[in-house]
Amino acid sequence: MSGPGQAEGFATPVQDWGEKTAARYDASTSDRASKEVLGPTVAFLAQLAGKGRALELAIGTGRVAIPLAASGVEVAGIDLSEAMVRRLRQKAGGEAVPVVVGDMTTTLVPGRFSLVYLVFNGLSNLTSQAEQVACFHNAARHLDAGGRFVIELFVPALRRLPPGQSAVPFDVSEDHLGFDTYDTVSQLCASHHYWREEDGTVGSSAGTFRYAWPAECDLMAALAGLSLESRFSGWEKEPFTAESESHVSVYAKP
Repeated sequence: MSGPGQAEGFATPVQDWGEKTAARYDASTSDRASKEVLGPTVAFLAQLAGKGRALELAIGTGRVAIPLAASGVEVAGIDLSEAMVRRLRQKAGGEAVPVVVGDMTTTLVPGRFSLVYLVFNGLSNLTSQAEQVACFHNAARHLDAGGRFVIELFVPALRRLPPGQSAVPFDVSEDHLGFDTYDTVSQLCASHHYWREEDGTVGSSAGTFRYAWPAECDLMAALAGLSLESRFSGWEKEPFTAESESHVSVYAKP
């Protein structure tokens, strides 16, 4: 479950991960389920997991967990949304992935893991710094010595905001319009989505998120006893630069 993206007042509630969202989640993120995206993602995570177990925070409908399990890695998950987990259970291979329904900042899964991971901007679903710090601590609690915590997170597009503008488009296509709005004081942003339904009407949704800079993530990791091992722009280990719009960061537990 995830995605970045209200400015003034933040009247929009945080993202609703109930039945309505779960029903259209896979269709709305179908581009993230392509072989071109999942292949490098699964290969990256499987290499880090090795012969150990992997734990996915915010496992959602199993977009990554199911193919990772199919590759031979023993995968478990945590997710706050019972509706999303039901969707996971309906997929081939989903029933074999154990999931604990709960908050990824505090929920514990039995045993230890060589890999904990949180993909597709999942950290930003936690809308306070304290919650995000708690997530790093919870990941560290689950890791074996020498294990890794991997996050995939967007880099805030604040450089694209000229004075007086609060919205940045992230998708303008025939079937979907998406805009992120930012409050730079609270580090909260909101993603606004508009799409055309089959009956010709326009559907919409919005969810509030908290952005965190890569350096802030590194500090959160340090508070949890983890250290940055590597950082890339994407799952194919592209170099991370000042122009990168996202990052995949690997944190190691001593």
